[in-house]
Amino acid sequence: MRRVAAALARAGDGVRGLVGWRRHGLAVAAGALAAAALPPVHALPVLVVSFPLLLWLVEGAEGRRAAFAVGWGFGFGHFVAGLYWIAFAFLVDAERFGWMAPFAVAGLSAYLGLFPAGVALAARVAPAGPARVLVLAAAWSGLEWLRGWLLTGFPWNLIGSAWVVSEAMIQFAALAGAYGLSLVTVAVAAVPALVASPAGAGPRAGGRSAPAAAALAAGALAALWAGGALRLAAAEGGDVAGVRLRVVQGNIPQDHKWKAALRELHFRTYLALTAEPSSAPPTLVIWPETAAPYLLTGDAARRQAVAQSAPPGAIVVTGAIRIQPDPPPAASDAPVRAWNSLLAIDSAGRVVATYDKAHLVPFGEYLPWRGLLAPLGLEKLAQGRGDFSAGPGPVTLSLPGAPPLSPLICYEIIFPARVLAGEGARPGWMLNLTNDAWFGTTSGPYQHFAAARLRAVEEGLPVVRAANTGISAVVDAYGRVRARLGLNLAGVIDHGLPRALDGATVYGRLGDLAFAPWLAAALALAALLGRRRRGTPT
Repeated sequence: MRRVAAALARAGDGVRGLVGWRRHGLAVAAGALAAAALPPVHALPVLVVSFPLLLWLVEGAEGRRAAFAVGWGFGFGHFVAGLYWIAFAFLVDAERFGWMAPFAVAGLSAYLGLFPAGVALAARVAPAGPARVLVLAAAWSGLEWLRGWLLTGFPWNLIGSAWVVSEAMIQFAALAGAYGLSLVTVAVAAVPALVASPAGAGPRAGGRSAPAAAALAAGALAALWAGGALRLAAAEGGDVAGVRLRVVQGNIPQDHKWKAALRELHFRTYLALTAEPSSAPPTLVIWPETAAPYLLTGDAARRQAVAQSAPPGAIVVTGAIRIQPDPPPAASDAPVRAWNSLLAIDSAGRVVATYDKAHLVPFGEYLPWRGLLAPLGLEKLAQGRGDFSAGPGPVTLSLPGAPPLSPLICYEIIFPARVLAGEGARPGWMLNLTNDAWFGTTSGPYQHFAAARLRAVEEGLPVVRAANTGISAVVDAYGRVRARLGLNLAGVIDHGLPRALDGATVYGRLGDLAFAPWLAAALALAALLGRRRRGTPT
């Protein structure tokens, strides 16, 4: 143990002494290394390397600007490594959009790097030692929360999502949400940095407090795991009586999806999968986002085909583009509004429920600052001319023969505390239609699926997920995967609908307010430890 401590101390001194490109290069590499903890790799031990490196680099920075630059480099590396798959969306139509791929990944990562830069600045001004570790964790999780709201929000790859590899560990999200899970994760991961104290930090700031901090960190992880295991041992189980799901995954490549010569073939693929025989005929059939390649609201014949492919009395829910007016006017310049929608079609071919996606993807479904960017030749990626219109926000839909549901299209499910309607009765489940074919066989679909599982734990509601190329799944109210169809497969999932918890979770009732006490406690403890420390901050 002494040899390990001595090695860490030498490493800390060496990292603090780096200057120039070596300092900034290591910051970028450390951030990229941290991304390996995220789905689908789940190399969690890398966090106890990357976050101590970040702290040591911050402590060696000469001034706040240097600390900010180190944090930005860490964030840039982290997000490039974690979000590289965004480039694949631009390569679907490489002739038109391929040139934008490197700029999109680098530009988004440069913006998102500002949040870890703020984390580094907060850690730099905090007292050295355990207080600094707590400030680092509080700033990281707090700025993750801010990232989820600022400029329409992008809370993708919250560091707490690394724990979806353990069903027991993610149960803490029912109390404090994914942000609370991030808080604990960063605090524990940064503890090894305490073994090597910066010069002048005082005897209690680092090495002498490290064993106690390490014991507390190990105890925190053990407590989270034990609490989660106990919760799962007492878990409510079973399925909703009388509801039988069929989730259909057509596996249509994105570069084929909207080709006019192939549309009928794609449509027939979904009809055929829907009509496959089953020992327990489904009462509810679910197709993914924009699975229907036609404008179904104005196409009675194809709605009838959808209805006839399902068992008598079954409802078919599909993603589809919806426009007004439908059919569109003959004049090419006449105004037409379009929505990325969910349609529920009954056995008579009628549309009995509709949901329009509310949280649209910038540059994917609409072009922000269109008046400025369109003249520069920029376009949105999604099919169709013009921008999609946004729906009114989260709603609760009622379908015949099923509990009320909260519909979520594509990345709407990545937003903690914003997946349910704010008013009315609590739904019995969440339904996520998505099309991750944009991102191929990359980390993106796995990360998206991890976010969906965390929403299930946070809200105490099952999630049913239909994805064009995968990952489609049925997830229970504890985030456990009850059935799954992997990437690049065509097929169906036949399964019951898991029951919701009898009451909402703490996080489900309070939303992000449930995270606030944990954040405040970390900052209060940091302040207490900072007052008790000896010496002066670096």
